[in-house]
Amino acid sequence: MLTSINKKHQKQVDKALRKLARYNSYNNLRDIADGEGDDKTYKQLNKLCEQLFDEYLEIVSELPSREVKQIETSKYY
Repeated sequence: MLTSINKKHQKQVDKALRKLARYNSYNNLRDIADGEGDDKTYKQLNKLCEQLFDEYLEIVSELPSREVKQIETSKYY
């Protein structure tokens, strides 16, 4: 995992990275469903992706900008 700049934010950074990892895995499945033309699965995964990304944004909104920038420039983003 990614080490936060300020240790007191490590828990929030870890939480954000977990949401981001889940989002990325479901986004890959969504892309596959879109490529196969499976509209029902695509819509379900799209809704889940939107929910996960909203949760990620809520978590990073509580972090300082330097922590957010570190997450966004990491390999996990």
